[in-house]
Amino acid sequence: MADSRTPSHDAFVVGGDGRKATWTRVGAAWPNDDGKGFNIVIAPGVAVSGKIVLREPRSQDDQKRG
Repeated sequence: MADSRTPSHDAFVVGGDGRKATWTRVGAAWPNDDGKGFNIVIAPGVAVSGKIVLREPRSQDDQKRG
């Protein structure tokens, strides 16, 4: 159950290790109201398997740099 607030983290499925890892954004996460966990919402139609990593969203400047 996502809310209207901006998510605190992006959710990625990560395949592989190190510099050869592939990161695919599959959703977003919001902290629970009690601060003890997160609600993760996976984008519709996305099949998820493997390791999920939550990361703080990158700034637009960081995204432009790659």
